[in-house]
Amino acid sequence: RNYRNRKTAVKRKNAKMLSRIEELMLVSRCALSDDRDAFGRLVEEYQSDIRRFFINLTGDVALSDDLSQDTFIKAYTGIRGFKGFSRFRTWLYRIAYNEFYDHTRRNKEQTAEQLPEQPETYAGGSDAKIDLAEALKHLNEQERTVVVLYYMEDKPIKDVAAITGMPEGTVKSHISRAKAKLVKFLK
Repeated sequence: RNYRNRKTAVKRKNAKMLSRIEELMLVSRCALSDDRDAFGRLVEEYQSDIRRFFINLTGDVALSDDLSQDTFIKAYTGIRGFKGFSRFRTWLYRIAYNEFYDHTRRNKEQTAEQLPEQPETYAGGSDAKIDLAEALKHLNEQERTVVVLYYMEDKPIKDVAAITGMPEGTVKSHISRAKAKLVKFLK
């Protein structure tokens, strides 16, 4: 937990994140006047996070770029449906989550368990990153998703539950089972 809190503090210090009010103002401009510059600012703010989310799930840079683009297109066309009950970022991750699962359903010949042997993302990376990428392949889709959101994207359990539509207890169970599988594989 302390490591996660420090990591979050460093991340916030290094990058000026949009406040909730700034997000809502940009979303309002998009929804009310179809302001593409405002949406461009939202894309600029969140594109690297969404892309990293997909890279961690798929291990494929090109596919991650495609899924990210599809996510932002769906967000733009559906922005009038954003109710503001959660942060825009959480809503965007929910769209990304749905986009990933729609993609895996459409492409059953390459399921999430049959990822490429050496993902482009980790080529030339450290052995630890390659080991982690390999270990993630041994998790089922739900476990991998909650692990990526919780540990790699630094989302709290509440946000992971909102993004995935799972109850918080289920998210915690998936994290617990995934940790056990990862420890077993990495030993």
